[in-house]
Amino acid sequence: MSVLPHLPALRKGKPYASLDQNQVKDCRTGQPLASISQVNSGVVRRDLARIGEARAALKPFSVEQLLEICRETAKIFLEQTLPLGDKEHTQSPDQFITTLSSTSGLPHVMVRRNMQKIANALINMKTVLCGLTRGLDLSIIDRGFGEQNGIRTSFYATTQSLGLVMPSNSPAVNSLWLPAIPLKIPVVIKPGRDEPWTPYRLIQAFIAAGCPAEAFGFYPTDHEGSGEILRSCGHAFVFGDAQTIAQYANNPTIQVHGPGFSKIIIGDDQIERWPEYIDFICSSIIENGGRSCINASAVVVPKYAAEIAEALAQKLGPVAPSSADDPGARLSAFANPAMADGIDAMIEQGLGAPGAKDVAAKYRQGPRKTVFEGAVFLRPSIILCDSFAHPLANKEFLFPYASVVQMPQGNMLSQIGPSLVVTAVTDDPVFRDALLESDQIDRLNLGPISTMSISWDQPHEGNLFEFLYRRRALGLV
Repeated sequence: MSVLPHLPALRKGKPYASLDQNQVKDCRTGQPLASISQVNSGVVRRDLARIGEARAALKPFSVEQLLEICRETAKIFLEQTLPLGDKEHTQSPDQFITTLSSTSGLPHVMVRRNMQKIANALINMKTVLCGLTRGLDLSIIDRGFGEQNGIRTSFYATTQSLGLVMPSNSPAVNSLWLPAIPLKIPVVIKPGRDEPWTPYRLIQAFIAAGCPAEAFGFYPTDHEGSGEILRSCGHAFVFGDAQTIAQYANNPTIQVHGPGFSKIIIGDDQIERWPEYIDFICSSIIENGGRSCINASAVVVPKYAAEIAEALAQKLGPVAPSSADDPGARLSAFANPAMADGIDAMIEQGLGAPGAKDVAAKYRQGPRKTVFEGAVFLRPSIILCDSFAHPLANKEFLFPYASVVQMPQGNMLSQIGPSLVVTAVTDDPVFRDALLESDQIDRLNLGPISTMSISWDQPHEGNLFEFLYRRRALGLV
């Protein structure tokens, strides 16, 4: 058996070893942990020309059968030792945790939480589909038509596959594509450079649970290969920054998952109680190391902005890096130190403009960017901005970062901009109605609910069913 595991590409579930291979390395030590085959765009193009075969492998299963497979997949993913590559290596759950932590920078405790989030999505998949389909009788997907509330209904798939150009920031992001499998749409995955482990393990768990291997493509590839996935899959997800969003904004076949710019708003009627909300605001900012698009990156209040920023800084500023296996770890290392350098420089440049102050600086007792046990970290930053026009007021970074901005309640909804999640702490019926009417908010929490809180029956960042299926008019004799 080879000392170093090799992750092959998976072409309709079948391993494919390429002569072109990259190494995935420990972000702290630089030690290679696996080699991974790289495929070119021509391989992707040839396989996608026959992707209908993958869809055909899923169609004989009923949605109920695939939901049962999802439940079994959750157990296998969490508990079992699974194949790792094509050189007879295996990976236990604990080995998965340590390996993913080593290459992504996430501490073990966060990897475990992300594993559980993925498993919970699989276990609760029936509820997830109920939310996505608005309670559709799922057997209608099997038959292609049926009746719902006495009305003839028919749906058809708009694509033969779902392409996925994945990031490396957080394993739980893989939960976004999981409903595609019980919806009978195969997936074509380009894994993140530093995080191939989660999609690969999920694929092995699905196969072990009885899902046809043909339903899964795993294509480590370059920029050109990623572009081929986005062009040829029919429908696709891509994860990226604001530039990526702009590139695909007008393409209805590509769903872009970029910065969330999630926010917490406190209304006039609740602002005098602001000290009661500090703990939930802190958790919204720092949970999962601040790496999620649903972490709060701005706090918008009608008054007491300086006091709120100070209270947040007192709690978050002292948080320091710790060992990867520390069960109390709250920060994540950067797999790519250059990214940390760029973020730190961008914040410092922004602080050079009048009207912003890093209130957490005095509580850090040291620089924002720091090295601990060979890894680069960014420590929490709470930026008090004098207006939402400041360059740092509406930013999102891959660490615990939030601005605090004061403005009249009446100006908030016209200034906050597109926001994946907004938690609004208010009982004012007029303000609540305005929030419900806002087209800038993708997910709205009314009351002191963490922006990181999810409900299985509520769509997250777009509706996958509506992305993959379309209703048609149907006449029957």
